Amino acid sequence: MDFTHPHFAEPRWLWLAVAGPVLVVLLQRFAARARQRQLARFAAAALLPELGRSHSAARRALKNALLVLAVAAVGVALARPQWGETAEFAQAQGEDILFVLDCSRSMLAADVRPDRLTRAKLAIQDFVQEHGQGRVGLVAFAGQAFLQCPLTFDYDAFREALLAVDDRSIPVPGTDIGRALEEAYLAMEKNDRHKIMVLVTDGEDLEQGGVTEAKRLADKGVVIFTIGIGSPAGSPILVTGNGGRPDLLRDRAGEVVLSRLDETTLRAIAEATRGRYQPLGALGEGMTYVRRAVESASLLPGLTQTRRLGVDRFHLPVAAVILFLVSESLIGTRRRVRESTGA
Repeated sequence: MDFTHPHFAEPRWLWLAVAGPVLVVLLQRFAARARQRQLARFAAAALLPELGRSHSAARRALKNALLVLAVAAVGVALARPQWGETAEFAQAQGEDILFVLDCSRSMLAADVRPDRLTRAKLAIQDFVQEHGQGRVGLVAFAGQAFLQCPLTFDYDAFREALLAVDDRSIPVPGTDIGRALEEAYLAMEKNDRHKIMVLVTDGEDLEQGGVTEAKRLADKGVVIFTIGIGSPAGSPILVTGNGGRPDLLRDRAGEVVLSRLDETTLRAIAEATRGRYQPLGALGEGMTYVRRAVESASLLPGLTQTRRLGVDRFHLPVAAVILFLVSESLIGTRRRVRESTGA
């Protein structure tokens, strides 16, 4: 038997192991005095020694001691003595996952068919369908961020919120990844569960606050996976122009705006939080990798916790309680007395 790290899991019950026996001893003394008073009323003082010849003071003391020990053992059992250790491995399966989706105008670029935003939404849908466990939530962002769907087990409600996201969901233009991550953290419950975010964007962080916010969230136990969508070479952005016809987005100088995938920023955000960066890929391979990483401790050891737990030994004092009580009940207070015979 392993006797390392002896301790009590519920030490507050140890008061019973101390106060209980004291109270029992006081009650036993009170009972003994009450018996003496009753005997004094029953017979004359000269006859008491003869009446008490069969009474065994040693047996009475032994019964009292067994009762005291039984009460003390009850207190020890309730305090849950533990020694020895066992390991418990907690994996991230079924954890809460919050998707942070870029819906700025740059996500309308068509270097991914049919466009970046639509392809990202399809990849998230596939993730939720394949993962099928835990709660999921959604934050959409551009120049501002908004919680589109709180963490929920209702996957149908999540899909409806996801499908409703478009380039007009956030009226403030731009791309502020730092604000998006901050909003996502506010939507998470402050408990001991793993906090997992999946950031899906082209990485064009116009406010340059994403990496700084990621480092702050890393101290709070958040793990961020980043999914890059688009191409580093860049692609023009197709928007709805005058008359409802599609047109290319241009800057103030009239030049066509090219949106480029910023893998450097996305990789820095992921590494700051012990996550991973993956390009989405033509078939959503990057999202598949993230799903497997969340579900597999071997791919993501940072999300696996090993807890050292003490081994409960309360059954030993419980067994002692039973032994003491049974023994006490079997011991009588009378002894054999030899009859005196006349000559």
